[in-house]
Amino acid sequence: MNTQFFEGQKPGTSGLRKKVSVFQQPHYLENFIQSIFDSLEDCQNKTLVVGGDGRYYNKTAIQTIVKMATANGFGRMLIGQNGILSTPAVSAIIRKYHAFGGIILSASHNPGGPDGDFGIKYNISNGGPAPEKLTEAIYEHSLKISNYRISETMDIDLSELGQMQVGEMTVEIIDSVADYAELMAQIFDFDKIKDLFQSGFTLCFDAMHAVTGPYARLILEDQLGAPSGTVINAIPLEDFGGGHPDPNLVYATDLVKKVYGENALQFGAASDGDGDRNMILGQDFFVTPSDSLAVLAANAHLIPAYKEGLAGIARSMPTSAAADRVAAALGIDCFETPTGWKFFGNLLDAGKVTLCGEESFGTSSNHVREKDGVWAVLFWLNILAVRQESVESIVRAHWAKYGRHFYSRHDYENININTAEKLMDNLSKTFNVMKKGQSFGSYLVDYCDNFSYTDPIDASTSAKQGMRIVFQEGSRIVFRLSGTGTNGATLRVYLEFFETNIAKHSLDVQEVLADLIVLADVIAGIKKFTGRDKPSLIT
Repeated sequence: MNTQFFEGQKPGTSGLRKKVSVFQQPHYLENFIQSIFDSLEDCQNKTLVVGGDGRYYNKTAIQTIVKMATANGFGRMLIGQNGILSTPAVSAIIRKYHAFGGIILSASHNPGGPDGDFGIKYNISNGGPAPEKLTEAIYEHSLKISNYRISETMDIDLSELGQMQVGEMTVEIIDSVADYAELMAQIFDFDKIKDLFQSGFTLCFDAMHAVTGPYARLILEDQLGAPSGTVINAIPLEDFGGGHPDPNLVYATDLVKKVYGENALQFGAASDGDGDRNMILGQDFFVTPSDSLAVLAANAHLIPAYKEGLAGIARSMPTSAAADRVAAALGIDCFETPTGWKFFGNLLDAGKVTLCGEESFGTSSNHVREKDGVWAVLFWLNILAVRQESVESIVRAHWAKYGRHFYSRHDYENININTAEKLMDNLSKTFNVMKKGQSFGSYLVDYCDNFSYTDPIDASTSAKQGMRIVFQEGSRIVFRLSGTGTNGATLRVYLEFFETNIAKHSLDVQEVLADLIVLADVIAGIKKFTGRDKPSLIT
C-alpha cells in the first residue's frame, strides 16, 4: 500500500499541504494519518484533539481520523463542534486538558473548496507544532508503510455537543469557542475594552469566511458588546466564499473599504483561514506585522497578563529589527530565529521569552504555542482602551521613540521550482565573492550569509534558513523560498531600511525602499531568471 504520498514535499511543522484532489486519492489520507500514529510513542489510551478551519474535506477527514484513532488505541478524542477549531484554539485545548497531542486540518491561508488546498499537521503535548525529529519520523514511516488500522464504525454526528463511544474510545464533541474565550478573558482587561466600545469606538473584524468568525462574534460582539455586524464574513464556508483567506491589504478588500476613505472606521482587523494570523489597521493606516510586534512589546505592561514585564522577545530572521530596539530599551533578550513557530516553542517552554512574532502576520505569546490572530486583535484593543489614542498616533509615537524600520515583503508566486532553485544557487555564488565594504551605490556591505541558527535550549542547529545581505547602516535584503504553496515555489524578498529622522517617517514605504528594490534585482537576478518585472504581491 506504499503510495510515497509525500512526493515533492516532506511534511514540515506546517504539515502536509496538497490539493484536495490529492488527499482524495485512495488510501492517501489514511496512509498519512497512520504514518503520524506510527511515529508517536505511547499514545495508548491518551487524549487526541481534532479540529480544523472548516474548509472543504474537513468533515470527511475527521470521520476517517476518528475510525483510525480508535483502531490505534487512543482512549479519548476531543473534537470541535462541526469540526471547527482554530489553530490557536487547538493549542489552548491541548494545554488545558493535558492532551497527548492534536491534529489540525487546515492549509492555513491557502484557498479552499473542491479545487483548493487541504492540509494536515500534528501538534504535540505542549500545544505546539511537531518538531523536526517527529516530522522526519513521519516521513520515514511513509516510505515503508504497508497497511493502516481503521475500525468499521459508523460516522459520528459532529454537530451535537456531548459524548459517545466509538469502539473502546470516548469521543466528545466540544464547544469550539468556549475554552479559548475563557483564556482570552484571563489575559486581557475585558471591562476596559467594553468601555471603549461603549464610548462609540468604531471597528470591524473580517473573518474572511474562515474559522475565526465564531470566535470573534462571541468575544467581540456577545461578550465585549461591539455592535452586531462588527464581525463581517463571519460564517466559515468550505470555499471561504470563493476568497483567499490571507489577511493582507490585497485580499481583505471588504475590510479595507471600511477603514480607508470617507467615514472610515477607527480600527480594522482580519484573520486568516485557520485563525493564526492577523492584520491590524487604523483609520487610513496599515500596521506592518514587524511594527505590530514591537508596539505590543513596548505596551505589554498595559495588559493584565503581562503587567509584571516580559521575559524576552523572539522574532523570525526576516522580521524587521523593530522589536530588537524595544528589547534593548527594556533590558531583555531578543532572539532571532528561523521562520517557523517551532523555534519559538523551545524558548517559550524554557521561559526565555513572553512575546514572539514573524513578519508573515503572525504574533503570539506564552499563552499557547501557535500564532494567534484573535489574541493579537484583543491585545491592540486593550492598548487602545488604556491609551485612548488612535492606532496611527500610537505607532507614530513609537517611531519617534525607537526610530522607524521602513519594511516591505515582495512575493514572486508560482515560480517554476527548478527556476527558483537556480536563482538561489546563483545568489549563493554571488554571496561567496561579496566582500565587507563592497559598494552598491550608497550602500556598503557589512556581511552576507545563509542564516544559521543554534537553538539555545537544545543546541540543535538549523542551517540555510535564508540568504541575507546586511549593509553597514543597518539596511537589509533577505531572500527566501517558501514552501507554503501547492503550485510551484514562492520567492520572498524582504527589504528593510532604518530611519531615525522623524521628519522622514511619513514618506511612502516603497519610495524609501526603491533603491533596495532595484538592488535586490541586481544582486539576485530576479527578472533574469523569472522574466518578471514586478512581484505578485507586496505587503
